[in-house]
Amino acid sequence: MEINADFNVRAAVHAADIAWTPSPTAGVERRMLDRIGDEVARATSIVRYAAGSAFPRHVHGGGEEFLVLDGVFSDESGDMPAGTYVRNPPGTAHAPYSTQGCVIFVKLRQFDPSDDRPVRLLAPGLALEPSDDCPGTATALLHQDARETVRLEAWAPGAAIARDLPGGGEFLALAGSFAEGGAVFEPQDWLRLPPGARLIAQAGPDGCRLWSKTGHLADLPG
Repeated sequence: MEINADFNVRAAVHAADIAWTPSPTAGVERRMLDRIGDEVARATSIVRYAAGSAFPRHVHGGGEEFLVLDGVFSDESGDMPAGTYVRNPPGTAHAPYSTQGCVIFVKLRQFDPSDDRPVRLLAPGLALEPSDDCPGTATALLHQDARETVRLEAWAPGAAIARDLPGGGEFLALAGSFAEGGAVFEPQDWLRLPPGARLIAQAGPDGCRLWSKTGHLADLPG
């Protein structure tokens, strides 16, 4: 299966336009944003757990990165409420579940093989600092290495954003809205721009809060 598998072109998914599709586990559904492979895949998805659902224990062969968007996601290590950002390196394993139900944004099998640093941050507790290079924006760093930078961002109402992306970038709207390429992006809408692109966007009238990842697409095949 291939979905938005050409990383050299712009890709956008508006959550309201795609249906939830079942996973192999009852009560767990997903919206596929990009994917190369079948059930074992390099994948970016929004995943919804019904209350009381659980996923079998599994190993993350290529790592797992996720942000809890709503509800509480849990595994053997404890509960992770909305806003929690997690990186589980290659070779880690868990048996996730959700007692009350949850929605997560998750990226699978996209780690550098040498990245062995686990991360768990409660994003609402992070202070966003004004950005010197982009007026009207504030950011909080979630993760950074030689390959990629992951941030939470807040754009002020009406802020004009212009940003070069030599290594490409991904953006997931979390609250508010922004406009780019003639489209409006609202919560759970996703945008991916290829290496060498320039992000030209404008925050909506209520501003925008979003998750961003940049730099990570430079060494991927088209």
